[in-house]
Amino acid sequence: IVEITQTPSNSRLWEVQLTITDESDPQLVGLTNRIKEEISGRGWYRMGHLMLKVGHFDQAVELYNELLKGASDDSDRAHIYHQLGVMNYHQGKYQEAIEFYEKALEIDRKTLPEDDASLAPTYGAIGTVYKNMGEYSKALEFYGKSLKIKEISLPPTHPDLATSYNKIGGVYHSM
Repeated sequence: IVEITQTPSNSRLWEVQLTITDESDPQLVGLTNRIKEEISGRGWYRMGHLMLKVGHFDQAVELYNELLKGASDDSDRAHIYHQLGVMNYHQGKYQEAIEFYEKALEIDRKTLPEDDASLAPTYGAIGTVYKNMGEYSKALEFYGKSLKIKEISLPPTHPDLATSYNKIGGVYHSM
């Protein structure tokens, strides 16, 4: 990816300039596969993920606000709010990040069981924000909620459990 720009004729469209590379390069293949995993999703949602990855936060906000207007269901709205939380977190806007994560949780908890596996990443993200704010007891609370869900939904040797334990340990270390 060389550049991502908004098209002058339509503010809702973006142009992505790519450069040709050798597809037989094993490093490129590995990187491409990793990027595909990280920005999974459909159409415009993938574009939003990509914009976050490359640091185009203003464009990501515009895109996510447009997607929010046209979101067809609660699941899409929750996903968009989560991504807006991610974006604000990376910009150091911690309170705003928490507000967006909480909106995502509020929507998801209306339709999902309290221990649904898809809630764990948002609880964990809120824990990370609180840790960075120095609010360690709240960080432990949300990391704990994330861990509890993961313990129910994942096998005992899953690496995500180790990541959760590590994050909780990091909070205690910071205290």
